[in-house]
Amino acid sequence: MIIGRLLGINTMQFLKLKLLNSIHRCSSIRSLKQIHAQLITSGLLHDEFVLSKVSEFFGKHVGFVHYASDFLNQSGLHVGTLPYNTLIAAYANSGTPKAAFLVYGRIVGNGFVPDMFTFPVVMKACNKFLGVQEGDQVHGVVEKMGFSCDLYVQNSLLHFYSVCGRWSSAGRVFDEMLVRDVVSWTGLISGYVRTGLFDEAIALFLKMDVVPNVATFVSVLVACGRMGYLSMGKGVHGLVHKREFGIGLVVGNALMDMYVKCECLCEAKRLFDELPERDIVSWTSIISGLVQCKRPKDSLELFYDMQISGVKPDRIVLSSVLSACASLGALDYGRWIQEYIKRQGIDWDIHIGTALVDMYAKCGCLEMALQIFNGIPSRNIFTWNALLGGLAMHGHGRESLEQFELMIGAGIMPNEVTYLAILTACCHSGLVDEGRSYFYQMIGQPFNLSPRLEHYGCMVDLLCRAGLLDEAHEFIRKMPLPPDVLIWGALLSACKVNGNVELSQEILNHLLELESQDSGVYVLLSNIYATNERWDDVRRVRRLMKHKGIRKFPGSSVVEVIGETHEFLVGDTSHPRNEDIHFLLNIISNQVHLEEQFLTC
Repeated sequence: MIIGRLLGINTMQFLKLKLLNSIHRCSSIRSLKQIHAQLITSGLLHDEFVLSKVSEFFGKHVGFVHYASDFLNQSGLHVGTLPYNTLIAAYANSGTPKAAFLVYGRIVGNGFVPDMFTFPVVMKACNKFLGVQEGDQVHGVVEKMGFSCDLYVQNSLLHFYSVCGRWSSAGRVFDEMLVRDVVSWTGLISGYVRTGLFDEAIALFLKMDVVPNVATFVSVLVACGRMGYLSMGKGVHGLVHKREFGIGLVVGNALMDMYVKCECLCEAKRLFDELPERDIVSWTSIISGLVQCKRPKDSLELFYDMQISGVKPDRIVLSSVLSACASLGALDYGRWIQEYIKRQGIDWDIHIGTALVDMYAKCGCLEMALQIFNGIPSRNIFTWNALLGGLAMHGHGRESLEQFELMIGAGIMPNEVTYLAILTACCHSGLVDEGRSYFYQMIGQPFNLSPRLEHYGCMVDLLCRAGLLDEAHEFIRKMPLPPDVLIWGALLSACKVNGNVELSQEILNHLLELESQDSGVYVLLSNIYATNERWDDVRRVRRLMKHKGIRKFPGSSVVEVIGETHEFLVGDTSHPRNEDIHFLLNIISNQVHLEEQFLTC
């Protein structure tokens, strides 16, 4: 008490401070029970502030719901609602939110009368464990107690129904609101976005009669990106510029993601460069976007910049970078990524495991791909597809089919991508009968999958490679989908091999109907006519290409040297080390020529 006197406080105040400090430092229920005894003897059990601090402790120790309820009940109901609401809120924010509803039910049963601050935290708990029935019960109490016109309570009900996908109930609450603030509008818009109702979210945004906030803009930008509504997204971008909060990190990331999903990479990159600060979300959006839009080389360059910036990549970025390595065939870079994952102690998940399988398979390291595949404890359909696609790509048809049967035996249901890999395997290995069988297995029971143009293209290619032109032509005629230029191109290529000029002429007529800009099929058709010395037809095809503005684009090759990829076009002289490359090629060419002369002597 000497300290209390020095501080100018009385005995009760000093004891209260001491007990509050003990509650703050308390780490076990045993210690709390000792504090509980002191609260009873001191008469502080009815102090509202002290009880709220005890409620916070209970929120961190969710295994004592009954004790917490009895503790507050023992204090009496005259202390006010703060301790009760604090306890419910603490449980709602914990890892077991259902405890909040249990506490709510128990203290109400003991005579507690909830107020306008009680219902939002109870609804928050119901949101977290998707307690639809519990939320309906709370809504009924809200109606009976006359809180249905309170804006704070209405917003919590609206958010609850949106999260649970109860759109009729959410719409009814929204329509009955006499006053709607930005939280009301944003709650319903974000709920629509969360459950994939993107058009509804955008339509509601256009009806807003209040100023949107950051959360509103983020939600509607997500909707625009998912639907590919670039014009609408640009309109939202313009609105953001007019707001006083401007383009911060959160809205900037949302805008960048929208532009990436709309494949407007120039604008996405410009936004990325203009961001005053960048977090992991910023880097993930732009790197993943570049990979998805078939710009793997640019994504690797940005990944290098990310490392320099000091931002540590997460599993999502690493999976995207591994996909870029797979697209480029950048084996050394992919190996470095695997070593980086190991060095940083990053735990593998199924996404990284699948990306590694895909990278090694596409780079031709099938043994390594199988080793990683076998080391993944839990495989999904994407993991199997990566392995099957890699085996098919490199001509291991029989092994691909064997793995497919193992997948079926493991209870994994194949999808369209799986059968595309299987048909490709049959095509590359000349397995005609197996290809027919798997195609009809795909469209039959129990899988009942709908083939896409790619599947029909594989079947046509399979039949054409086997010289079965008549069957391939009949297969095309019976297709439920109109064949594209690639399917006609496969048949045309077989016509060239088999010297079937008449069928080539029919294919030309179909190409004219398609108005295709693909130069490859026209060049192939011209070569067929040239082989058969039909020079008038050759000139006719070339005139047709000129009339349509079709140009033959040069081929290209990608070479990896010391972890860096280099792309070369036919006749390209723009590489900075062009002279060194040609000098070395001349040396190799001369060496080969000398060895040939030596062998013939």
